[in-house]
Amino acid sequence: MAFGIRREELMLWKEKVSRGEIAFLTHYWLDERFPGMTSVTKVGCCDLDRLTAWCASHGLNPAYIHHRPPYPHFDLMGPKQKEILQRQGLDEHIERFGL
Repeated sequence: MAFGIRREELMLWKEKVSRGEIAFLTHYWLDERFPGMTSVTKVGCCDLDRLTAWCASHGLNPAYIHHRPPYPHFDLMGPKQKEILQRQGLDEHIERFGL
């Protein structure tokens, strides 16, 4: 279950993903399959080659890309989530979601 984001944030993420940009959307998220995880960052891009290259450049396995047209994305969770958000300069995500 996802919560903690505004409609405007979701719409902006979808627009960027659709344009082929690498876009980040962090939200609260609870799933019993991932105990202790309280948030996820969806890194999306409709250009699968670009998203695959982005994953590889950050040491992430592109096999875990969710191929969900029109918004393919990679889910970042745990320590790697915070590390990559810091590298991307997305401190607001880190502060807002207590990472």
